[in-house]
Order: sequence, then structure tokens, then C-alpha cells
Amino acid sequence: MTTVLVTGASGFVGSRLAAALVDAGHEVRAMTRRPDDYRGAGKPIYGDVADPESLRDALSGVTAAYYLVHSLASDDFRTKDAAAARAFGTACADAGVERIIYLGGLGADSPELSEHLRSRREVEELLGTGGVPVTVLRAAIVIGDGGISWEITRQLVERLPAMVTPRWVATRTQPIALPDVIDYLIGVLESDEAVGRTYEIGGPEVLTYAEMMERVARIRLNRQLLILVVPMLTPRLSSRWLSLVTDVDTATGRNLVDSMSNEVIVTDHSISSVVPIEPMSYDDAVRLAYAEHDRRESA
Repeated sequence: MTTVLVTGASGFVGSRLAAALVDAGHEVRAMTRRPDDYRGAGKPIYGDVADPESLRDALSGVTAAYYLVHSLASDDFRTKDAAAARAFGTACADAGVERIIYLGGLGADSPELSEHLRSRREVEELLGTGGVPVTVLRAAIVIGDGGISWEITRQLVERLPAMVTPRWVATRTQPIALPDVIDYLIGVLESDEAVGRTYEIGGPEVLTYAEMMERVARIRLNRQLLILVVPMLTPRLSSRWLSLVTDVDTATGRNLVDSMSNEVIVTDHSISSVVPIEPMSYDDAVRLAYAEHDRRESA
């Protein structure tokens, strides 16, 4: 049995990961800023990546730590994420943690990489500055109930019968179902080969954002979605459009839209030799996300 710390344990990925780790027989510490309110799997423990002193107790006796923290809702998210990653990596080294596992962002390294994805790359490096090996899983859009990118897709399709859209809807991406992300995250924990390695993960299909929304309209609403691309819609206007039509705030929308111009597809399939699973199709991932959404809404 491994003692594992999950940061962001009450979040979209962290909550599911904590439950799956417990089911797999691991001792889970669920790090949260509000442990008294935590109702998820594992033992809640106070910790805040913005408060390095709080990490000492949270990490004491931990063998492996999952880092699932991001600050997209902030205009200075890159600075905050860099400081948090550096502090967490140092705290892990001081506590004798053997490995860190980080869920980052997919995308080719290039000067055109968005601010959001550049920040993800910085976090990868800064987590390892204390000397603890970091295993990185790079993913594009994660399809699951409650995920920000998925919620944008779902809400746009449900609220607009037709769309005048920015040109980023033609960008290719490789979405992945949340259960497959969880399987990969647990799989690399249980593999010595994965220590200190970087892997790309994705579902079996490469789709444009427009194709993804068209699929959702057909699956959920049994109708076609009319999409008209207007190239002059700037990222700033596009983020305001998202905040008007969906529940996403303007700052988060702007940071996400900035990344939607980057093609994010898997080019390295080496993860298959470490975690040999067959990821589910996009359509099945959408159906599963809606099933969870409907259960939550009816509860």
C-alpha cells in the first residue's frame, strides 16, 4: 500500500482520482484548503500551494504526490502557478517524497505555444527543481461532468441552435474521457518505468472543436448544429462571447481561448507500453459525461 497525496482533491479530476486510488488499495491524503468541508474519498488534510508552510504536514510520510493545481481564473495565473509549483517541488524534496505525478497540457513545444500551455510546461520543470522525479501526463480536453472545457462545449451546444464562431473552432484537438485519464494517472503510479518520464495521452479520435460540438448536438439533442466561422472575432471578443453564453468567467475564458488556437494532438504513443488500455471513443465519453450530469442534476 502506497501513501499518496492528491492536491486539488475536491476538484474535477482530483475527486475522481482520490476515489479510484482508495479503490485500488492506496492510502490517500486529500489535500484541501477546507478539510472540514471535504466529503470525498481519502483522509482530508489542510494544505495550500500558495502557503509553503502548510505543505510540510500534508506531505509528511507521503510516498507519491499528485499535482493537479492550476490558476486559470486569475489574470496573473502564470506567476501564481510558477511560484506554487516551485514551492511544492521543494516541499516534496524536504519531505522525502519519492515521486510527483503531474497532469499537464498537450501541445508541441514551439514559440507559438499559448500562455496557458507555456505555463503548463514551466510547472513541469519547476516541480522537479527540488530533485524529486516528476512523471508528466500531457492531455488535451478532458471529457467529463464538471470539467471547464467540457462545460463550455456542453453549454454552447445546449444554449445556441446556431453559432457565429471564431476561427479556433477549426483547430484540431484530441479529447480524452475522464475515466481514461484516471486509469493513466493510477497506471503510472504503479509503474517503475514511468518515474521521471513525460507521456502524451488522448482518446482514439482527432477532432476539431466544431466537430466536437456537432457531435454533442447530434447525441444530446438529435439535431444539426449550424456553425458560421467569422475570422475577425479576436480572442478578447471570443472570451467575452463565452462568458455571456456559458458560466465560465471572462478571465478563465480568455486563458482557455488563447490555447484553442494551438493544435493539441498525441504524437508520442509510448504510454501504451506502460498503461495498455483502450481509451473510449469521443461519443461514448460524451454519453458518460451526460449520464453523470443528469444524475447530479436529479439528485
